[in-house]
Amino acid sequence: MRVALSVGIIATVIALVVFTANWHLFDYLGQPLPGYQLLLWPGNLSLVYLWHPIFTEELAFWPKLALLLFGQFVIVAAMTMTIGTILIKLRRRYQR
Repeated sequence: MRVALSVGIIATVIALVVFTANWHLFDYLGQPLPGYQLLLWPGNLSLVYLWHPIFTEELAFWPKLALLLFGQFVIVAAMTMTIGTILIKLRRRYQR
């Protein structure tokens, strides 16, 4: 549980840094930062499939950023917890 929460927090901080850098450098580069879609994939996934059906009208910038970061944290922490649980069960099974 502690590892999953730590990985979720790290992924959220990385997402915030990448989002901020992309926001400020988009006009200069003329395109998103390389790796932007990959690094923010969990957060964007939550925006498209979870939050968009609930909030159909356009949201302001700050609430949308908060939803993106919350989705990033939850999805990454849940995936880490799931993979960790599977690895622990496999290790116990094959150590016998």
